[in-house]
Amino acid sequence: MSVRSERVARLIQKEVAGLLNSSFSEHFGPMLTITGARVSRDLSIAYLYVSVYGAKPEERKATFRHLEELNPQIRNALAGRIRHQVRKIPELRFFLDETLEEAERIEGLFEKIRAERGAREDGPSEGS
Repeated sequence: MSVRSERVARLIQKEVAGLLNSSFSEHFGPMLTITGARVSRDLSIAYLYVSVYGAKPEERKATFRHLEELNPQIRNALAGRIRHQVRKIPELRFFLDETLEEAERIEGLFEKIRAERGAREDGPSEGS
């Protein structure tokens, strides 16, 4: 990615995160985080990775769907913030980032393995 692309991606990530925490907070609250951003080579599309915090997978998916429904309003608000820094406001494409949930799932599997090892050895495992 070129330096310009990286700068634009960081700018968009920062500004969209700010919008979600201020102008659109009544829709989501503190449950959304923009975890990453990248832009197409011609800067016409911004790919935004969003982590949604919620207790249940259904709630996370519903929040993400609502975010996608608000895409035109978010893009319009973004235009007001960065119109002097880019020639064309990129199309926004959101992707659900489930890295945190996946890490928790894997950690749970490791914990289960540790517990099974401990049970086989008749005591807690030390150093393995």
